[in-house]
Amino acid sequence: MAATSDLQVPVVEDGIRYWTDQPASVDGVLGGYGTGSLPRVDALGSRLFLLHLYPELCTVPSALKPLEPQTVSQPIRALDVGAGVGRVTSDVLLHLVNDVCLLEPVTPFIQEALQNARKSAAVTSSTPTRGGHAIHWPGLADLTKSVTFLQGTLQAFDPTHPLVSLDSSSSVTFLDRIGSRPNPGDPLSDIDSRFDVIWCQWCLGHLSDSDLVAFLKRSHAALRNQGLDGHSGKSLIIVKENVCSDAEDGGPRTVFDEQDSSFTRSDMAWKAAFREAGLRLVKEQVQEGLPDGLYVVKMYAMK
Repeated sequence: MAATSDLQVPVVEDGIRYWTDQPASVDGVLGGYGTGSLPRVDALGSRLFLLHLYPELCTVPSALKPLEPQTVSQPIRALDVGAGVGRVTSDVLLHLVNDVCLLEPVTPFIQEALQNARKSAAVTSSTPTRGGHAIHWPGLADLTKSVTFLQGTLQAFDPTHPLVSLDSSSSVTFLDRIGSRPNPGDPLSDIDSRFDVIWCQWCLGHLSDSDLVAFLKRSHAALRNQGLDGHSGKSLIIVKENVCSDAEDGGPRTVFDEQDSSFTRSDMAWKAAFREAGLRLVKEQVQEGLPDGLYVVKMYAMK
């Protein structure tokens, strides 16, 4: 699919080993850029990109632009894969959707996310704050929203049936559900109800080309509203990833990073994967305002 710098491909165990050794914090998952402007700029860019594409999100009260909630036929549901410490869920998705299913393979990361969500759910007006503000995952304390925590790899994960592992040697484990539940006695009653938004950010580089295409195909099958032709519905797959330069001839290019066992793909390489997965690209946009010295970061929306 793409011209590569060598014959190496990502190895899931090597990637997990690398990230397990990094601090379980926003700064850790962002490679030391978590204490500057990057997290806020990135989150605001993501919210605006998604709001522009999915007007139905305006039925959900947003911290970016407060709107009157309206009655919807079913909660708007999102999947956040390779979620790290839950930064995208807490800073982007919970401001725009009702329910999030969060998947992360690295134990320290998902345990940090789970701990912070539990603290946020316990926040009251009298709760002490950290650094002048509460740890805040919107909607969990008042039970208007929810986050379901799953631990597992993308290679083993099927968004249509999140708890059914595709790899006999690798499980997908339910850890907890924080916030609202459609059935108070069963936190997993809606686990197979598919998704309106599937968000993939800074994690797909850990998939080989064949694993990437396979995961994108499974993700498309898990969209709630695909439209009559499979590509004209409301539901979206969002990919937000680093992008390297294309090959000298303008074709796709992929560079392997030995440090964390991941690929950085060029714009043409990403688009080749989307085409091979049978997806239709509906919008693409460069994330502006990030610190100098980083790869270009692009957002792609697909149906």
